[in-house]
Amino acid sequence: MTQHRVAVVQAGTTLFDTPRTLERMEAHCRAAAQQGVELAVFPEAYIGGYPKGLNFGAVVGSRFPAGREDYLRYWKAAITVPGPETERIGTFAAGMKAHLVVGVIERDGATLYCSALFFGPDGALLGRHRKLMPTGSERLIWGQGDGSTLPVLDTPIGRIGAAICWENYMPDLRQSLYARGISLWCAPTVDEREIWQSSMRHIAYEGRTFVLSACQFLTRADAPDDYDCLQGDDPATVLIRGGSIIVNPLGEIIAGPIYDREAIITADIDLDDIIRGKYDLDVAGHYARPDIFGLTVDTTARQPVRFAADNAAPGAPAEES
Repeated sequence: MTQHRVAVVQAGTTLFDTPRTLERMEAHCRAAAQQGVELAVFPEAYIGGYPKGLNFGAVVGSRFPAGREDYLRYWKAAITVPGPETERIGTFAAGMKAHLVVGVIERDGATLYCSALFFGPDGALLGRHRKLMPTGSERLIWGQGDGSTLPVLDTPIGRIGAAICWENYMPDLRQSLYARGISLWCAPTVDEREIWQSSMRHIAYEGRTFVLSACQFLTRADAPDDYDCLQGDDPATVLIRGGSIIVNPLGEIIAGPIYDREAIITADIDLDDIIRGKYDLDVAGHYARPDIFGLTVDTTARQPVRFAADNAAPGAPAEES
């Protein structure tokens, strides 16, 4: 079967309140299930939050105590992967009987990563992608992922992968996903600008893939009272206005965009449209020139510290210090 119903969920986080955000996510998943979706994509940093407007007490050359407290609060709102929160999200996917992709802030030791998690319709955590390159001030609060978390998952509804927000502007990353036969390109984001729509259409047309871009809709009311953001304290202030869309392999928008409210945006797709599109443009196939251009992708997991015993053969004695 090549025809499927997919969705992008335009929703906001309850900032620094992960239990409440999970409750909101569960409600959205139930609503999506009622629409018969087989894949639902949630925005970037949905679990854990995107702290738009905070400066984390930093200027060039100095960091201030208030910023350290902001980071501590943000770290506490993040989740471990796997962990109790991923188990709960898995129950959402199982309840939907659908695949689920969600942006999270992942805690690994003291470091945070902006990640996308993939769940199967049985609730299993199928994979994880850590954002390779945080943008601008994000680099102060998020670490960089490595090549070990670049999955393209083969599923009954197509080959699913993700590029998070401005990763979509990395040509080599795009080509690596095209080469792995991605058919459902998930783009969790917080980019609300109109040019983002053009970027999503370009990727769909370039890769001849379906693109599902889920953006947050976030207001000042979603943040605590002491959230000292640049945009001010009016609860009605829109911090992220949405603009979620679904695009077909010929670059045509088939659902969305919707702005200024939460929404579940669905589309019925036919995966055979990917092959129809690649008839005249397959950038990882007949339209490539490997005799001229080459790309090497290092999928090695990079650890800051490696211990010799980690590489020892089973039963071999550890090195003495």
